[in-house]
Amino acid sequence: MPLKQYKATSPVRRFRQSASFEELTRGKRRERGLSERKVRHAGRNAQGRVTTRHRGGGEKRSYRLVDFKRNKDGIPARVVAIEYDPNRSARLALVVYRDGEKRYIIAPNDLRVGDTVLSGADAEARVGNNLPLEHIPTGTQIHGIELQPGRGAQLVRAAGTSAQLVAKEGQYAQIRLPSGGIRVVHVRCRATVGQIGNVEHENRKVGGAGHKRHMGWRPAVRGVVMSPRDHPHGGGEAKSPVGGMAQTPWGKPAMGLKTRKNPRTDRFVTERPRKRKSK
Repeated sequence: MPLKQYKATSPVRRFRQSASFEELTRGKRRERGLSERKVRHAGRNAQGRVTTRHRGGGEKRSYRLVDFKRNKDGIPARVVAIEYDPNRSARLALVVYRDGEKRYIIAPNDLRVGDTVLSGADAEARVGNNLPLEHIPTGTQIHGIELQPGRGAQLVRAAGTSAQLVAKEGQYAQIRLPSGGIRVVHVRCRATVGQIGNVEHENRKVGGAGHKRHMGWRPAVRGVVMSPRDHPHGGGEAKSPVGGMAQTPWGKPAMGLKTRKNPRTDRFVTERPRKRKSK
């Protein structure tokens, strides 16, 4: 999907790049029976305290009910539309099953209107089909991977991402995730074949602060311009280096500190994600 370029009529538009939406077939309309009202909390919890900073405002959104379980086995479904979802980077495919039921699924790359998708152990390992890992050939690109059988897709759901089925041994399969790490998943867990669409999403450029506010993001203030009372990086007569390890506003180490603390699932991670090279 190509990106849309803008004429440099202002400094904001000069570098902006956004999606061209050429692959969409339905525009802004949505399936009424598969959407519901989404309540915005502006980063607050039930007590009204800010738990996620820099969130608030933005356009109104309706939440699309996406079928992450794909548990309608053996019944073929025809793709009738590719739609935009304001709540995620990936596109949605509206499918209609042979019995008339409609559902939303994450749209893989190269999935077109009129194609037929199928789920279940008897499905063929081709783009858009959902089946257990034990029936998927080794080396296949997959997405929407379950962590527990029947729980629904939890891994690899963002635009342009895909994982690779590396090996299968006994009751477990090894999957190379987009981060480069390898995780072990039970072979009865399901996954969808193919790479998720909207591949050019990572190359888009917001361009201006106003567009960011429409997305629901409020301004972020740097810690070095705050006072020592408000941030550990604050204080000093002039702008000064942080010194030592970077910290959060609450004094916790940041930028490089490993935050994974789940010993229960450590045995399922056989290889850690590769480190990103600094530019």
